Amino acid sequence: MKINLYIIFLICLGMASGHAQQISVGLNGQYKSIKQAVEKANAGDTIIINPGIYHENNIIIQKPLTIIGKDYPIIDAGGVGEIFTLAAKNITLKGLFLKNSGMSSVDDLAGIKCLDAHQVRIVDNKFDDTFFAIHLSNTNGALIRGNRLKASAAHEYQLGNGIHLWKCKNARIIDNEIKGHRDGIYFEFVTNSTIKQNLSDGNMRYGLHFMFSHENEYIDNTFRNNGAGVAVMYSHSMKMHRNNFEDNWGTSSYGLLLKDMRDCEISGNKFKKNTIGIYMEGTSRTQFHNNIFRENGWAIKLMASCDDNVFLKNNFIANTFDISTNGKLVLNTIDGNYWDKYQGYDLNKDGIGDIPFHPVNMFSFIVERVPAAMLIWRSFLVQMLDKAEKVIPAITPENLKDNYPTMKPYDLDRKNK
Repeated sequence: MKINLYIIFLICLGMASGHAQQISVGLNGQYKSIKQAVEKANAGDTIIINPGIYHENNIIIQKPLTIIGKDYPIIDAGGVGEIFTLAAKNITLKGLFLKNSGMSSVDDLAGIKCLDAHQVRIVDNKFDDTFFAIHLSNTNGALIRGNRLKASAAHEYQLGNGIHLWKCKNARIIDNEIKGHRDGIYFEFVTNSTIKQNLSDGNMRYGLHFMFSHENEYIDNTFRNNGAGVAVMYSHSMKMHRNNFEDNWGTSSYGLLLKDMRDCEISGNKFKKNTIGIYMEGTSRTQFHNNIFRENGWAIKLMASCDDNVFLKNNFIANTFDISTNGKLVLNTIDGNYWDKYQGYDLNKDGIGDIPFHPVNMFSFIVERVPAAMLIWRSFLVQMLDKAEKVIPAITPENLKDNYPTMKPYDLDRKNK
């Protein structure tokens, strides 16, 4: 019996000695530098960084730790190297102000870089003028939430992406604000992940850019005033719901580019004041429903390489061109949408127009082949050509039409909230 009690005592003593400790850094702290605190800490410890400015870089974490900043202590790398490199499971970084990482065209230097660092949590941090802000490689189960990312370089080569994921899965990117980077959010070989409630605004290239990334969800985000909008390529089984694509203007800008996509669902989104709302090339078996296209140059550019897509219950309001295409063969379904340019009638009062609507007008077809023709857009000649085409269709694709256009717009503003 005494032996058993002695064994129990040793076990309890071992458990007590293994308890996580709290370590403080900075004014009145146990350590003056963050790097020193990380080196001395044991797995599972919490490091509290007191307010102040810390001129440190290349802080490497290779064990489970929680690092929390009080009142956003500033960690300034002085333009040299990375700030944090995470290379272990179960690391948390919260409440830090990270700035001035190094810049390199060879190495992807970052404010926080994760290498095989699974189940990391990067929460409520601020980034200012880091090359890449958050860069994840081969990292699964990451949570990136509530961070504020800002960069102010003058040229694209001086910038990395705001949030960059490569070969990751089960990531959650939630409620972040990304401004001034090359791409706001970048996914490559990323699966089963969620991007939700983020603001990607004023980035030099894309607000969101992903390639070879399947079975991901993009929900309630705003992509605004980015260089070329949002580009999604070479992926399948994507869901994009209730996002805002706004003010993406320029000669090669769009709200959303879809290239070589299949089996996706795009619903409840708002495309407003973009040069092109959606540009589609090589896209198949995708559902577009309950979206709003308002005040775009082109609401949709639907290339002839797209097939088996369905457009249903969308609103097209005050766009210069609703739909344009580059071929006469149309293999998509466009039915039951609202078009503010529809001039048909509804004799039986069922809310559906009695004659089909052809959203591709003659001039949009000409502009697709000769872009310089836009110079005569407001001329009387253009109006006459379009009226003649409606009476005797000769150029526009006859089978690209909405057979059941609605007479009133869908109440999508309230429904999509």
